[in-house]
Amino acid sequence: MSEREREQGLGDVQRAHWQQIYGRHPGMYGEEPSDPAIHAAAVFGTAGARKVLELGAGHGRDALYFARQGFSVLATDFSPVGLEQLREAAAAQDVTERVTTAVHDVREPLPLADASVDAVFAHMLLCMALSTQEIHALAAEVRRVLRPGGVFVYTVRHTGDAHYQAGAGHGDDIWEHGGFAVHFFSRDLVDALAGSWTLVEVAAFEEGGLPRRLWRVTQTVPSVSTA
Repeated sequence: MSEREREQGLGDVQRAHWQQIYGRHPGMYGEEPSDPAIHAAAVFGTAGARKVLELGAGHGRDALYFARQGFSVLATDFSPVGLEQLREAAAAQDVTERVTTAVHDVREPLPLADASVDAVFAHMLLCMALSTQEIHALAAEVRRVLRPGGVFVYTVRHTGDAHYQAGAGHGDDIWEHGGFAVHFFSRDLVDALAGSWTLVEVAAFEEGGLPRRLWRVTQTVPSVSTA
């Protein structure tokens, strides 16, 4: 089996796992937005963003928050079950007109035109079962679809997390614990992903009962020079 086939196999297993999780636990993360989404909405508003892309939206607590804040949101996830729950919640909250959903696997190119969105948000999506190569390819796709001056806010579990090097190792800093495979980020990887961007902030925070230890990263596409 080639390295690519091995990575694809792990990703497909995780996709099926998330389908089951969302099916068994509808709205598993609750209705309240995550703290990173609240922060991102403020950043996006300051930047004058109107069109927001969320990667790995799940059942939609953050996408729906963005919509309630007045943004036009494209919510993507590789789980049709999660997105169906998102659409139902959007209808219940009367924000359907501001929310579009699309089933998408981030290992594939984003189904969007160049410079077509103002902001991108991804809460713990980049630290899923993605290889370093796939993460770099995804960051390049995010940069492609963002307009000049566009903002990317993402969060990832990092190598200071309690689950780093715990459970089953898959190589490339990917560790599986409790059925969930996570790519734990080093600071070097964060810096490498920001190589052609303007890195605004790398903020440490904790979430959940373990707690999970994460970074919230904010970076922007450099504006076109007027010189």
